[in-house]
Formats: sequence, C-alpha cells, structure tokens
Amino acid sequence: MNAPTSNSRHTFTASAAHRQLPYAVRVEWGLDGGSTLTSGADLAVVVDVLSFSTCVSVALDRGAAVLPFPWKDTGAEDFAARHRALLAGPRDGGGLSLSPASLRAAGSLERVVLPSPNGSALCHELARTVPLLATVCLRNAAATADWVAANLPEDAVIAVVAAGERWPDGTLRPAVEDQIGAGAFIAGLVAAGKGGYEAEDGRHGYSPEAVAAMAVFEAAEPRLREMLRGCSSGRELTGAGYGADVDIAAELDDSDAVAIMAGGAFSPR
Repeated sequence: MNAPTSNSRHTFTASAAHRQLPYAVRVEWGLDGGSTLTSGADLAVVVDVLSFSTCVSVALDRGAAVLPFPWKDTGAEDFAARHRALLAGPRDGGGLSLSPASLRAAGSLERVVLPSPNGSALCHELARTVPLLATVCLRNAAATADWVAANLPEDAVIAVVAAGERWPDGTLRPAVEDQIGAGAFIAGLVAAGKGGYEAEDGRHGYSPEAVAAMAVFEAAEPRLREMLRGCSSGRELTGAGYGADVDIAAELDDSDAVAIMAGGAFSPR
C-alpha cells in the first residue's frame, strides 16, 4: 500500500467544533483527526484493520508483545535491538512482516517491532500525548469494548481514530474497513452499556460520527468477509497475493486479547 516516506511532524490547528466536545465517544481519521480528538481524552483507540491492528491481535494471541514504530524510519533496527525484539518488514520482503498470516505462521515470538505507515505510526505518535492507548481490529472489538466498560469510568472520553490508508502523494485515503472496525468497537460499547448518560457539563453519549461508523458496521456485518475482500484495500491485498490477511482480518470477535499499550508495547492481557 502506498505511503509517504517522511516521518516529519507537522503542526495542525483545527476548529473547536471539530473536536466533538459535546460527546464522550468520538470518531475521526488519521493523525490530524486523532490529534484533534485526543486532547482531553481518557483513551485513544487506533483502528487499522488492514493490517496493523489485526497483526497486533494475532501476535497477542500468541503471547507476543508488539512495539509500534514509524514506517521507513532508519532507526528501526537499532530500536529493535535495544528492545531485544524481532523487526518485522514489509509484506514483500518475506519472513516476519506487516502480514497477520506471517505472524500466525512464525516460530517462537516474544517481542516484535512492527512498523506501518498508518496504524503503527499513529500509535507511536499518539502515545506521546494520551494517558491510555489501545489498538482495535474486528478480531478484538467486542473484547476491547468490554474491557473499557469494566475498567474506565462511565464518563470517560474515548477518541476512536480510524487510521485510513494513503494516496500516492501521501495524503489520507479514508478506508471503509477502518470505519467498519471503528463501528464494531462502538457497537461493542453500546452492547456493554457504555454511554447513554448525560454528564454534569452536558456531555453525552456518541457523536454523529460514532453513530455513523456503527451503522456502517451493522450494514457490513452480515457479509463481513465479502465486504473486506471487495473494498479497495482488500482488493489491493488480494491482488498482491495476500488474501489470507484479509480473511484473518474478518475473524470477527475471535480474540479476547485486549491491546492496551504499556511501557511502549502492546502486551497480552
């Protein structure tokens, strides 16, 4: 998938209206959207279904920890060495890679540095500014929602960040699989009884953006594998020979492993 090679940070200023402040559960896209929503949030949830979040889920199922890192950063090898971790490469490099199937098929796994242009880079960046960070895919959406409902206050502010993909010029390409994944998590929050209250400051429930994401998930759920296979990102991966990665991503609620970052890594819980 296309991605920019630069990891330089930039300054972005959004209108206060874009922060979705009246709502406890909010949804936006990419780093600019995530940076806008996460100010004051208790939890940021990064969703990158194809494939960083799914990779993390598969690795955690195997008992391995995953350390996010920016894409094409020349310091990745040194970072992995310092943390005594294996460094995953791009899919077309063979071996351990940004491919859920490669993580499922690998031998012994303990710690993996997993760069990616979207989900991993987002996690690496947002971890600097948020008190709590999770990454969610379709495989662990319900488990993560249950964890949130059990461990965070009722009035906790949750910023859901759909990672999206990239156009060839590096700009954000909203990707329907991440809207579906965000919606699955939000549907899990509803099922777990999170939200629906009104706080003393007038803040309440779910933003329209969050409600829309949940509606997209509910529409896709009856034919989830078909939707993932047929969307732009799924067709791109399948056409490149990675259809198994798409099928793994469609394993709705197959995992109970909740991916919460602690000490710079997502570790099994």
